[in-house]
Amino acid sequence: MKNNKTLPIILLAFVLILGGAYLLYRNLGNSVDAPRLATREAHSSEGTDVTSARQEDTAPASSQDTAENTEPENPLAPDFTVYDANGAEVNLTDYIGNPIVLNFWASWCGPCQSEMPDFHDKYLEMGDDIHFLMINMTDGSRETVETASDFIEESGYTFPVFYDNDSDAAMTYGAYSLPTTFFIDAEGHVIAQATGAIDAELLQQGIDMIRSVPFR
Repeated sequence: MKNNKTLPIILLAFVLILGGAYLLYRNLGNSVDAPRLATREAHSSEGTDVTSARQEDTAPASSQDTAENTEPENPLAPDFTVYDANGAEVNLTDYIGNPIVLNFWASWCGPCQSEMPDFHDKYLEMGDDIHFLMINMTDGSRETVETASDFIEESGYTFPVFYDNDSDAAMTYGAYSLPTTFFIDAEGHVIAQATGAIDAELLQQGIDMIRSVPFR
């Protein structure tokens, strides 16, 4: 009789432990995987380092410091060459003058697919004021111009798509994780970056950041 009472208690405890472990795993996964925007700054516009994190001053400013010295400028977005569907060369600098949303993606990338409807909606809404440059990671084997363009056509997307056949853009921006998105202001400065799929709210947040910088 005693064993008959003990077994249900053990089973109930086991179920509770499993449930608690599942909830803990889900909450930890959400907190770790949730993408966010990282702002960018650099002390020099030269080179291709676009991932320098903000650094706090380690010493008090002297009385001779100027505003330029105390307010480092965001890094200039390094140029690269990609190709349109017809094989013509396209450079990032062709689009400086308007804010730019620069997205690295591949058709086999599930997270890329999940965020694309929001990118397309924003392109349809704001494409006259903001350049959306969707850079396909075209390695020639896992991803080709044909597979990527077929995916875009079947999905009904009309935003500009370019093909990184030489991996020039990916290497220049260190885009080794897909999707990765850079937000560039009208003057060509990298303002923010997001690694991982982003939703419409975070996309709008990045757009607001680059629209707030006037073109001079």
